Amino acid sequence: MNTAVDPHRSRPSCRQCTAIAIDLGSARTRARISPRRTILDVPTVASAGHGATRPVQRGTIVDVPATARLLDRLLGHRLPRFGRPLLILTTPVLGGVAYRAQARTAVEVLRPRSVLTVPTARAVAAAVDADLARPLLVVDLGAHLTEITLLADGAVTDARSTALGTIDLDGPTPPVRITDAVIAMITAMLDQDHTSQTLDALRRGPLLVGGGALRPDITYALPGRLDAPIKPVPAPHTAAVRGAAKLLHTVRHHPSTTAHQR
Repeated sequence: MNTAVDPHRSRPSCRQCTAIAIDLGSARTRARISPRRTILDVPTVASAGHGATRPVQRGTIVDVPATARLLDRLLGHRLPRFGRPLLILTTPVLGGVAYRAQARTAVEVLRPRSVLTVPTARAVAAAVDADLARPLLVVDLGAHLTEITLLADGAVTDARSTALGTIDLDGPTPPVRITDAVIAMITAMLDQDHTSQTLDALRRGPLLVGGGALRPDITYALPGRLDAPIKPVPAPHTAAVRGAAKLLHTVRHHPSTTAHQR
């Protein structure tokens, strides 16, 4: 989570400004406005004239204006009239610069004072106070996307994803398809890792997060297939936004919080 700070300019702290953590998922959008502990949780659907549109699909923002309308409907009326909030957004690890740019454009509807982004896996680690001095695997079983991330010293060192999620299980796709995809991605990470980080993280036990972590037909199969312990995160569907809010609390009390995300 990089910030650009002008060391020659005195910046006021942001301890009194409104702070919002946002997890913009393909199926659900979740937000938490600090200092409240309530998590707002709505379908990622924006009204658009004759019907509804899904502006985020398979971890990609496909309709920026519709995403902005969704965020305005969810959060606009909850903000101080003249206040400018500090925002932190979770982002898919492989979303890249394009995703971050589109997300930042969408949140401009909230007139933010500053916008920070954090990889979803890093937010999950923060939610459970994971020891980031050791390698950590995060398996995110989302509705539209399954993503696996390796963190080392808190930084992303490898990541894999597939456009397959729990929503596909409502059709002819059996749960074993997701299990197979997770095994294949972790195996590829092990094969291409010339260090012991992935293996160490696997032996430690991957964190399991996302709505799929609530499905026993997936979670019961993984430990045996991986020959490793699996650690489902408490309230796995809201872990990302809770972790982002925790990171935002730290940033909010830093005197350089008016800096903007690069």
